[in-house]
Amino acid sequence: MIKIKDRDRIEYYIEKYNLENIFSVDMKRYMELFLFSKNEYICKIDEKIEYLYFFVDGKAKVYTLLGNGKSLLVCFYKPLMVIGDVEFLNLNAASSNVQVIEDTYCIAIEFHKIRKYALEDAKFLQYMNEGLGEKLIRLSKYSSINLLYPLENRLASYLLAVTPPSDGKISNSLHKDCNLTEMAELLGTSYRHLLRTLNKLCESGCIVKNKDSYEISDRDKLEELSGDLYD
Repeated sequence: MIKIKDRDRIEYYIEKYNLENIFSVDMKRYMELFLFSKNEYICKIDEKIEYLYFFVDGKAKVYTLLGNGKSLLVCFYKPLMVIGDVEFLNLNAASSNVQVIEDTYCIAIEFHKIRKYALEDAKFLQYMNEGLGEKLIRLSKYSSINLLYPLENRLASYLLAVTPPSDGKISNSLHKDCNLTEMAELLGTSYRHLLRTLNKLCESGCIVKNKDSYEISDRDKLEELSGDLYD
């Protein structure tokens, strides 16, 4: 995590997402900009969070740990989403891992600043309540996806979510940003079933397997199969 002291860039994101208008009081002076490099964590389970983050640029995957020690994908974050809203309200540590899958920028305000100046701000609290309501609906949707949709559809959507259009390669090695064992866990399936499904996508022409990687060969076909499940 790197603090970006570029006031012009901070102002750009504040204006782009009208962040100043979330509050009745002036909180602009307390807004900071952070850069999280690819694969960095914005927060980890059971770690204390000190900031309320406004996700203004990039993409991240959110996943939780099950009782058996395995990971399960919850959803993806993209602008404009809020990280730390639940933790801010209930004073608990983070309940999920949020890991960026590309370089990501967040506008952040320290919790203690918000509690000092905006805790009784009705406009801010209404924004938080609306955001929590949307997050609950989104989590319900993703839970249904994990239960009801075949792996082929979920895998297609996952591959699109983690692979930028300009870079179709999906590593088949044990590289930390695309471990197939980890991918199987996140999608709630076995490693063998994941490989069978990847082979099925190869047979359909959606992806191609190279020596040490998979590559998206027909993004349109993959998008049709995915149905924007993880959009």
